[in-house]
Amino acid sequence: MNRPLLITDCDEVLLHMVSHFSDWLDEAHAISFRPEEGDLAGALKRKPSGERVPSEEVWPLLEGFFRTEMHRQTLVPGATEALGKIGEIADIVILTNLGDEAHPWRVGQLAKLGITHEVICNRGGKGEPLRRLVERHAATSSLFVDDLAVHHASVAKHSPATIRLHMVAEPRLAAVTETAQHAHARIDDWPSATPWILERLKDAA
Repeated sequence: MNRPLLITDCDEVLLHMVSHFSDWLDEAHAISFRPEEGDLAGALKRKPSGERVPSEEVWPLLEGFFRTEMHRQTLVPGATEALGKIGEIADIVILTNLGDEAHPWRVGQLAKLGITHEVICNRGGKGEPLRRLVERHAATSSLFVDDLAVHHASVAKHSPATIRLHMVAEPRLAAVTETAQHAHARIDDWPSATPWILERLKDAA
């Protein structure tokens, strides 16, 4: 029997990332990262000079973090409980923007934290891979959770029937992040989001 489908991002939705990335940058690279100050390129500054880290160096730093420091990441409060409740009525897929080489790292990381749902790695917009997931599951309804507005726009374009929830679980980021224009709602914590998700998946099924 076909079921609804939840497709959720990982970083700053299921797992905290930027706070641990900030700690690592400070410890290993003498770089200050204050996410509330703007985008990544503008928020990374060398210590003690305050010089901005060039944008071309930001992605290698992120890749370095995910290659060696994923063990630092911690669960967003309520995430595992929410997935347990949602999993009673829906299939769940974690759609994460990491390269394919990171797939076993992410699967292992999540499994250690008690999350064993299917993981799909992706580069770029999430709309097309999400549409393929909905088709593969022949889902009766679908709901997408992500912290980045660009992915809500992509999903709205490629899978407009998918319900879209904007969630930014890191409080410092949430305070300076505008609600995604293409999201149906913005809820930044799982205890509040869970009944909202369940209601919509059941109603759309």
